[in-house]
Amino acid sequence: MESGGALDQLDPQLLEALQLDGRTPFSRLARRLDVSERTVARRYQRLRSLGLRIVGQPVPDRLGLVRWLLRLRCTPDAAGTIADALARRPDTTWVTLASGGTELYCALNTRSADERNALLLRKLPRTPHVLSVSAHCMMRIYVGTTSTWHATRFRPAAPAVDSGAVAGRSGPLTGGSGTPTVPSGSSAASATPLTLDATDRVLFAELARDGRATLPELARAAGRSPSSVQRHLDRLRTEGALSLSVDFDPELLGYHMATQLWLNVAPAHLRTVGETLATHPAIAFAAAITGPSNLVASGVFRTPADLYDYIDGHIGPLPGIQSIETAPTLREVKRLAPALP
Repeated sequence: MESGGALDQLDPQLLEALQLDGRTPFSRLARRLDVSERTVARRYQRLRSLGLRIVGQPVPDRLGLVRWLLRLRCTPDAAGTIADALARRPDTTWVTLASGGTELYCALNTRSADERNALLLRKLPRTPHVLSVSAHCMMRIYVGTTSTWHATRFRPAAPAVDSGAVAGRSGPLTGGSGTPTVPSGSSAASATPLTLDATDRVLFAELARDGRATLPELARAAGRSPSSVQRHLDRLRTEGALSLSVDFDPELLGYHMATQLWLNVAPAHLRTVGETLATHPAIAFAAAITGPSNLVASGVFRTPADLYDYIDGHIGPLPGIQSIETAPTLREVKRLAPALP
């Protein structure tokens, strides 16, 4: 069905191809999906009408930012208001409500101790109706910058998109949820932070609004020539500083059970468990963190029974799992937003 109606098999295939690279031209998408370019364009516009966004995001490690996950417990009457206030902050990337509406999670990027302390030590502790705040530094991100689902859940039905399919692209491919293939915490990600100039910052701002903005559009916004803009894009992507993520409501794909998983893993097995979770189609995000739970993951499932089967069949057998806490997401207040202080 070309417009209106329910999603069919081609829609998730197109979404997966876009996750592999959000700026792939329609002509190349059409060849990979074995449909006409006109069909791809129509499907893309229909998905956009349903909320699809391609979002350009900074990769924190490469830009000298430290990524934090905040866990707040609030009174039930105030959680929504506090979540909305956090969502309006430019340094937050996603905010979700969970656990009966009394707990919320917030991810943010900070450049300095002063930025971190202003929120964690001064603002939040003085906020009425906030009962407790715990801050967890993300030491290593195994999969996902932020995303709503993992592309490989569709891999059996979708043709692969190879690295040579991307026009004007010299950087690494992105993974299932828009994360560069350079893993967070690797030697490349730990290198000297990339310095941004005014053109880079304009590109980040424009790609946050539309990750598929054309080269002429980006050139006009930056006041530079298209060739200059292309060089800046190539540099940002080659250096692993820019990721392109796909934002699409997983409920429209039949996944109604988004859940946060907090795991306590024996230190000797932390890397193994984190890297294993990153290969699971149900997991959109996984990171090693500081605090009592040393690994956090976000999973998307169709039903509570699927969540149970995942814990029983995939989490349970992993070595070193000492405890697990699950917190179903009630409402996503903010997701896939850029955070470039």
